[in-house]
Amino acid sequence: MRTATTIEGSDRTSVDFVVEAERLGLDECWVAEAWGSDAPSVLGFLAARTERIRLGAGVVQVGTRSPVAVAQAALTLDALSGGRFALGLGSSGPGVIEGLHGVPFARPLTRMRETIEVVRQAFAGGKIAYEGRTVAIPLPGGEGRPMRLSMPANPDLPIYVASLSPRMLELTGELADGWLGTSFVPEGAAAYFDHLDAGIARAGRTRADLTVCQGAEVAFAEDEAELTSMVAARRRGLAFSLGGMGTATTNFYHDAYARQGFSEIADAARERWQAGDHEGAAALVPDEMVLATTLLGTEEMVRERLRVWRDAGVDTVRLYPAGDTLDERLTTLGRAIEVASGLVSTH
Repeated sequence: MRTATTIEGSDRTSVDFVVEAERLGLDECWVAEAWGSDAPSVLGFLAARTERIRLGAGVVQVGTRSPVAVAQAALTLDALSGGRFALGLGSSGPGVIEGLHGVPFARPLTRMRETIEVVRQAFAGGKIAYEGRTVAIPLPGGEGRPMRLSMPANPDLPIYVASLSPRMLELTGELADGWLGTSFVPEGAAAYFDHLDAGIARAGRTRADLTVCQGAEVAFAEDEAELTSMVAARRRGLAFSLGGMGTATTNFYHDAYARQGFSEIADAARERWQAGDHEGAAALVPDEMVLATTLLGTEEMVRERLRVWRDAGVDTVRLYPAGDTLDERLTTLGRAIEVASGLVSTH
């Protein structure tokens, strides 16, 4: 089972974390952008500080850059890293796209499809021409003509899609090389894989054509009392995903948990959170839900949970190691890498 992590931010501690994670044997590092540091700048710096680890944009938000600008950044990072780069794309949500960037969150599915198609044109090295509903290159009615990028082509540069909603999952299965998932409950994995498989079938592909990369927090407890404390401390974060990650009407995380068997809890927690009762929302999150979507427990519990993830179809586990200091996070990560690396993938 391959191992990965995601970092956010551009501070030197994050860079030190990735450099040491590579030394520990981590396979991949994905860099998020959300509403903080942009991903390509951080990835360029990491390309210079690392030698082996795969680097991925996790994710570049479509609509905030032109598709060709996305392709330029991807090809540049791939060249600088010596072929170690993977492009992750995500549609984000109206809170960030409209609230921060001032770009309409209209037709996210169409925008994703058209972005991927244009990016692949650019990767292939030919002249770029596209006429879609959200993208038109060259600009209609303008003086421009189709152009090609003046940089080495790489048609095999992998594209991952971060998706949660059914239609975006289908598109992921149809077009992407990999899926960046989150909010994952392996016992409810059909809520994701049914839609991924529908897209895979539509494209005449097989599950082997799609790499599945799922993420969760990992922490090791030495006894039951410590585990109880860990679980309690994570209720608020999960309540935020259910009620605060998005708007009152558009929250893909809430919807994903609801489809995986936690609909009543998700609805109640969102209502409390949106009303401003954050502690009340957290109190509604049961231990079962926290443990279902994280990798918390004794080393044997984490090992068994990873087996469940592997058997559900996960190829790469994206680890978010717990710890208050850099050393503590790296210690947790090192233990998790050893546990995960001992599992043989069945896919």
